[in-house]
Parts: sequence; C-alpha cells; structure tokens
Amino acid sequence: MIQDFDTYISSFKERLSSLFNSEYDYNTLSLTRGLPPSFMKEIMDMNPLSVAIPENYGGRGVQVKECLSVLAAASYESLSLSLTFGINIALFLEPFAKYGHPAVQAQVFKQFLKQQAMGGLMITEPGYGSDALNMRTAYEQQADSYQIKGQKHWQGLTGAANYWLVTARKKNENGELTRDIDFFLTDNGQEEQKIDVQQHYNSLGLYAIPYGINNIDITVPTDHRLTPESTGIKLMLDTLHRSRLQFPGMGMGFIKRMLDESLQHCETRRVAGLRLNEMDSVKFQLSRLQAAYTICSAMCSYSCSISSIHNDLSGHAVDANSIKALVTDLMQEAAQICLQLSGANGYRLDHIAGRGVVDSRPFQIFEGSNEMLYTQIAEAIAKLMRKSKEPNLLAFLKKNVATEYAAPFFSSLLNFNLADQPKQRDMVTLGRIIARVVCFQYVLSINNAGFNDKMTEITRQHMLMDVSMFVGQLNSNNDAEPLLNYNEHSDWINFTSL
Repeated sequence: MIQDFDTYISSFKERLSSLFNSEYDYNTLSLTRGLPPSFMKEIMDMNPLSVAIPENYGGRGVQVKECLSVLAAASYESLSLSLTFGINIALFLEPFAKYGHPAVQAQVFKQFLKQQAMGGLMITEPGYGSDALNMRTAYEQQADSYQIKGQKHWQGLTGAANYWLVTARKKNENGELTRDIDFFLTDNGQEEQKIDVQQHYNSLGLYAIPYGINNIDITVPTDHRLTPESTGIKLMLDTLHRSRLQFPGMGMGFIKRMLDESLQHCETRRVAGLRLNEMDSVKFQLSRLQAAYTICSAMCSYSCSISSIHNDLSGHAVDANSIKALVTDLMQEAAQICLQLSGANGYRLDHIAGRGVVDSRPFQIFEGSNEMLYTQIAEAIAKLMRKSKEPNLLAFLKKNVATEYAAPFFSSLLNFNLADQPKQRDMVTLGRIIARVVCFQYVLSINNAGFNDKMTEITRQHMLMDVSMFVGQLNSNNDAEPLLNYNEHSDWINFTSL
C-alpha cells in the first residue's frame, strides 16, 4: 500500500534534516564535488522519485502537488539535491511517462523504483546554446533502430544518469537536417547506447551535480523514440514549459530557508544595542524575503492547477516563462539578502547564504536565460495587443485573462501605449513588468483562498515598487551603446593635475 502523502513528506523532511544537519557535515558536503554514495543511498532509499512515476507502474501517480513538495523539501536543505530531483522529474520522468512507449516504460520505471536509477535530458549543444531548433545532433533510421550522432553539453548529471532523453534532428537522404526535433531514450547500461563523456566541467556552483560535454554515437531500438501528440517541437515546448512551471518547487524550500535563516539571525544579532530586526532598513530586506516567499507559494499553487502531464503546455509560454524567470530572480535576490544580513560570515562558501548565492545563480541562465524569457513574454503580449488593435498596456492587461485581476493594482503605472518598434533592452524591461503582473494575479488567487492577508499586502507593496522602478527604466530612454575602442582618451592618469 502506498503511504499517505502527508505522512510521507513529513518523514521525508525529517530524514533530510537529520542527514544534512546531524549524520553528515553539510559544510563538508557543500564543498565536495558530488555527494557520497552512502549519503545518496540514504536519500534514495526513501524513493523520492516515485512521485513522478505513474501508479500503474508502482509509483505515486505523477501528482504535481507531490512533485513540488518533494522538490521544496529537498531545496530547504540543498539546492543541488533539489535540482537533481528536478532534472529527474521534469526533464525525464514526466515527459517519458507522457510520451514513452508503454513496453519500455515498465522496464525503466522499475529501475527507478528498485535500483535507484536516474535520468536526464540532452538538448543543449556547444555551438548553439538556447538555439535548440538549429541543433546539429542527427539521426538516421535503420531497419529496426535509429543511429544518433552528435555532441551535447551542460547536461546536469553528466556521466551519472543511467538513462537520457536525447534530442536530434532527422537527416534526409541528401544529408540535410529536417526542421522538426525528435526525442530518444538511451540506456547507458547497453553498450551500443552508452554516451561517452568527453570532459567534466569545473562548474562554479552546484558541486553535487556533474556537468560536462558528451559525445554521442549510439544506436537505439525503434521503440525508444518518444511519440509526440503532433510535432517534436511541440513535445519539446510542452516539456520545457512544464519544467519551467515547476521551478517554484525548487524555489519554495530555498527561499523559505533564506527567510528562516535571516529571521533567526536578525532576531539574535545585536548592533549598537539594537536587534537587527528592529532596524528599518533590515525590516525592508526581511519583508522582501517574505514577498518572495508569498509569490513563490502562489506560483506553486498555480502550477498544481495547470502543469499535469495530462495537459498540453506547448502554448503556455507567457505563464511558464514568467514563473521561471521571476522565481529564479527571486531566488538569487533572497540569497543575496541573506548573505548581506549575515555579514562577514555569509561570505563563505560553506555558509548557507554564500553557498546559496553561487548555487542559485545558474538558475537564471539554464532552461532559457531570463533576459531571453522576459523578451519572449513581451513579444507575446505585444503580438496579442497588435492583433486586438489595443495599443494601451493597461487596457489590454485588464482584458487579458492572465492579468485581468492584477492589472488594476498597477493602473497608475501601466497606463501607457507601447512603442511601435521598441528597443530590445526595453522589451526585456517590459517582460519584467508583465511577469510581475502575471504572478501577482496568482498571489491574489491564493489570497482569495485564505492565504495570509498581511503577507499579500507586503507582496503588493514590493511588486508596486518593482513595477514603478521598471517603468522608470523604460522612461529613461537609455540608448547607450558600448565603444569598441574605449581606450582612446580614457586613461585616467592623463587627466591628473600633478
């Protein structure tokens, strides 16, 4: 019988806390490349990845609420551990459960449940980065198999995952690659499917997760190709949007930890006879953390309502990109605030805040850099505005279902017309604004369901301040461009009076 989830997640949190804070030295773990096998076995013995495996294969049923709860429990103790789970859940198990061949699913899911297997996703290539549609990894169909050749890099769990979903484009008879993208399951336990790791990268943070560059020259059976509902590109968008919508699970525990650590430190630390939390500037920073906690909570609630594998998320670019970009910005800001409040102690790699600053930073880059995602949000809204022939941002957002309740809270700031051809830098800023309006609507939704009114008001004030700042940035009309020959007439020593 599957254990009641409330009981399971409670014991899971308790066990993680014991492992990270009592049985093992977290400070040592945070400075070590990879996690000790004995330590990981203790964690995987609790079968956390069962939340992303269908019930008919022995799992808990791929319930979004359970998946996010496991991610949040892990990220409270370790962002690296949570990302390890996130890679497995959102980038392997969920798409494989939705699109994989049933006969192959049975074998693979059994390995996850019984042998603590892990899986990941290979999209990014050295020469193309976020330009996935131009990937060069290619496949050719044989009689009863597919031959895949190419190179991938920056995949989390490089060399450590047992299974991969590898993306490739079909090579035509004339040697050209088709536009569409296909996904293939690979099993590193089979010699002809094994992916060679050329090099492990010396990554700046997330020490527990190996990254590197992979050479692919493999052959997989025909039933290892995932079956899209329409096109492979839509399969990829569905997968990536679902993953982005579930980022708040990783953000939730992490932001809560930064908040809890900061509150505890500011309660006990005294400066000039005052507790830190009695100082106005510190109150402001602590309230920023509580606003981030509230927004992330609202994002989790929204994700539970929309990101099931039974839904097609390929068209959910605005909400998925808004959530991913904003929550990762909030994670980095939360870590920076916690570090600043911690003083000199925070500036240590083995301090929870110092570690958090380094480990949360790549979240703003991978799965689409935030600048790119904010631009895509703005472009999508601008396109809809043109289609509806509505040039005024406030008027449009009041009519849009994703922002209709939140937009009035920003009426004095958003009542302007979009430029016909805005600069790209302004599109990034506009995307930051829209993402906050979109996500504040999630805050209003959970507030209506009974969430803390005072936390909602704190969040409203900070979102209003942020949007005001970004609108000011738009109005600054900054068109500064870099000088390539900046050294000319710019050596300070030539302008001294002595």
